[in-house]
Amino acid sequence: MPYVNVKITKTGVTAEQKSQIVKEITETLANVLGKNPEHTHVVIDEVELENWGYAGMLTTEWLEKQTEE
Repeated sequence: MPYVNVKITKTGVTAEQKSQIVKEITETLANVLGKNPEHTHVVIDEVELENWGYAGMLTTEWLEKQTEE
């Protein structure tokens, strides 16, 4: 039973985009590893930007820095 956990920042991802992510990950596991799609679980966790670090700082700080440059 494959279990895949996808973590993304909460930045307006649509339900349709999430559905495509789940579909394509499930298809990849079936095609590459022969896993049964009915036994494949994909969980998408959306993380607030202030809870995600990037390049040694919070993503909110990083984005602010990018607009300053």
